[in-house]
Amino acid sequence: MPPTHEVANQVPPLGDVDTAADPALLEALHREDAGWAEAEVHAAGRLAGSEQAREWGRLANEYPPVLRTHDRVGHRIDEVEFHPAWHELLGTAVRLGLTAAPWGDDRPGAHAAHAATTLAWTQVEAGHMCPVGMTYAAVPTLRHAPELAAVYEPLLAAREYEPGSRPPAQKQGLLAGMSMTEKQGGSDVRTNTTRAVRAADGTYRLTGHKWFTSAPMCDVFLVLAQAPGGMSCFLLPRILPDGSRNRMYLQRLKDKLGNRSNASAELEYDDAVAWLVGEEGNGLRLILEMVDNSRLAVTVWSAAAMRAATVAAVHHATHRKAFGAYLHDQPLMRNVLADLALESEAATALVMRIAGATDRAFGGDDSEAAFRRIAGAVGKYWVCKRTPAHAGEALECLGGNGYVEDSGIPRLYREAPLNSIWEGSGNVIALDVLRVLHREPDSVVAFLGELDTALGADRHYDSAVARLRSELAAVQAAGPGDPAVQFGARRLAEQMALTLQASLLLRHGHPAVADGFCASRLADDRGHTFGALPVGADVGPVIERAQVKAA
Repeated sequence: MPPTHEVANQVPPLGDVDTAADPALLEALHREDAGWAEAEVHAAGRLAGSEQAREWGRLANEYPPVLRTHDRVGHRIDEVEFHPAWHELLGTAVRLGLTAAPWGDDRPGAHAAHAATTLAWTQVEAGHMCPVGMTYAAVPTLRHAPELAAVYEPLLAAREYEPGSRPPAQKQGLLAGMSMTEKQGGSDVRTNTTRAVRAADGTYRLTGHKWFTSAPMCDVFLVLAQAPGGMSCFLLPRILPDGSRNRMYLQRLKDKLGNRSNASAELEYDDAVAWLVGEEGNGLRLILEMVDNSRLAVTVWSAAAMRAATVAAVHHATHRKAFGAYLHDQPLMRNVLADLALESEAATALVMRIAGATDRAFGGDDSEAAFRRIAGAVGKYWVCKRTPAHAGEALECLGGNGYVEDSGIPRLYREAPLNSIWEGSGNVIALDVLRVLHREPDSVVAFLGELDTALGADRHYDSAVARLRSELAAVQAAGPGDPAVQFGARRLAEQMALTLQASLLLRHGHPAVADGFCASRLADDRGHTFGALPVGADVGPVIERAQVKAA
């Protein structure tokens, strides 16, 4: 049969690239005292940008996890079966040190290096990063039980991936999860009904129903339960020290919109063995410490998604023609591409600044700790909130090709809303911002001090800071319980995020990026969709910075 047509004007595969060849990421890496890690970040970028790793990502989502509650003769096993590609992805992430390695690294910028490596690697596939991020976040909370931390922290920080159901202390490396959400409360964990009863040997027995526990094949979990002394935090292993299975029963796996490669389970504890972390009644504060660190992880993942989507859109436009010219050269498409790149660069600058503040905060810098508390919440709210719109616009740049699974963009699009839900939905985070403004005035001082360092660089920025300063004073005076203040909490969090991003770009970014961001995000006549940059914006350097380089 003769050919019916020749394939023309289709975009070639991306090929092997280096996802870390990103000026915004590398500049921030050095800025946050982690330039020593550049070779490691590039190594992760070359792995993430390889055709092989992209195939792992495809297969892990094409063949999602399967729950096996019983073996062939009826014994309860509660195992989740994954495609080998999942293990390749997760094992690589662990070997890159993306779990808890930075907590034991005393080099300056260890958390910034971790964030940069995470941002480069996560671009290949986001689902497997869930257990990785929870493991990273667990360590500071676990340290409230020094005897447990002495055993488990070195294993959580190890670069050894060892799947399978064995006692945690017998493994070379561990993964940690957290189990909080219950069906009656969701984010309102104070309403949790899981019970904890102290046993004669000093352990506790937990009984209750958890509505949503991600990555149920982790080795240990931090769990909230009601003890006699109040809401408390517990360490619960999946396999007990004697090799028997803990009484943790998986009821079903959630059928999710995205995040298909990762298992998320509904489960029950029926007299499950656990160890108390900290003191009875202090569980909410301790688990929220883990959530706070996990918020940084999910914000980095969202920044990674923006970068991946931007690269895909620019690559497509560089090779695709329409109406007699390459899309990349057509003015309106250049506006869209540059706008996507601005959002990506601003997100990268913000997450890296928060990661740098994490380094300095845990090093004893009180001012950075105060800044991190407010900037972490603001960044989590805004970066995660912008990612779905960003993914949708990037998909549109590819047209019908972007709507087809082979492009990889549908997976990004389905994944995009997740991080706005995990570790606190938009409303929860916006209200948390209000609480910080009221309860931690040092955070406001640190935040405004950060903004002041860029004053005088841009008129739109100066006006935005003046407005924000006035709004913050009014909110602090009214208090977080005021209905009008709560009604406007999202708007306030958005303005705080935009001004902070602008401050970072004005001080450290490419001039074209800073100018374009301020003109399009802070000016009174700004547009409200991607591709609404003002006429005359210098988009050439912005698009150039978004073009990924070959490995």
